[in-house]
Amino acid sequence: MESFKVHILGCGSALPTLRHEPSSQVVEIRGKLFMIDCGEGTQTQLRRSHLHFNKIGYVLISHLHGDHCFGLIGMISTFGMLGRTAPLHIFATAELEPMLNQQLAFFCSHLGYEVVFHTIDTTQKKVIYEDRSLTITTIPLEHRLPCCGFLFREKALLPHINKEMADFYQVPLSQYGNIKNGQDWVTSEGEVIANYRLVKAADAPRSYAYCSDTRYLPKLWRQIEGVSTLYHESTYLTEHIALAEKFYHSTAAQAAMVARDAHVGKLLLGHYSSRYDDEQVLLEEAQQVFNPSVLTNESDIIDV
Repeated sequence: MESFKVHILGCGSALPTLRHEPSSQVVEIRGKLFMIDCGEGTQTQLRRSHLHFNKIGYVLISHLHGDHCFGLIGMISTFGMLGRTAPLHIFATAELEPMLNQQLAFFCSHLGYEVVFHTIDTTQKKVIYEDRSLTITTIPLEHRLPCCGFLFREKALLPHINKEMADFYQVPLSQYGNIKNGQDWVTSEGEVIANYRLVKAADAPRSYAYCSDTRYLPKLWRQIEGVSTLYHESTYLTEHIALAEKFYHSTAAQAAMVARDAHVGKLLLGHYSSRYDDEQVLLEEAQQVFNPSVLTNESDIIDV
């Protein structure tokens, strides 16, 4: 199967620590790189990841708290110094555009490539990106500022060639594409070989949901039901639920409740409060509700 991976660059919350950087991830799918959020330290973490800077074509900003976007202008500047020529597409709420334009004019007046801004509406579930194999859809969330998550979903995949049958009926390689797209095969003797005999079932499409800062939403599961992998912020333990409610964040248990109700394949925890010296307590709380939960850490690579 084609690659579909999540590279964790930062999984801490607003206060950087010696253990964690602010929020940032890169989703790698079929050779394309999509960055989600861009907190301080993202460039350094990107270097450590060995991902090629110039292959990042899209940056999705979930909301305009600094721990999710303070690294953006520095990264844009670095891309310019590296000689980038390909456009960089930024997806964020409308409030960022005038601020970003001012920064670009002051710090990056001779950038050498185009920064293309796309406004997103965090109140609507809407497709913001689509190509032949992928859609990205916004997930409305509730935080102290307008905020949304992002759902990456593969489109239905083509079936596999049944190599044994294709060889038996002497189907040339040049016809494999047609066979995958549903065409029957006619032998040199005029026999029609039905398509279903020449193919094997396609792999199930994979999906990844990124749920950024949000208070617990009991009905959120409906928007992400059945996704392969879910990242959901898990800032606090239940014993600190008053802080979660005050600052519109979620507990590890609440993140697990969303994962459980949505019947996801795996839950990734992140956005840890700096008050916890060991995030294992967050993992233990989540696993009591939804066992396939894991902690994220910088430099992790998760196979969706």
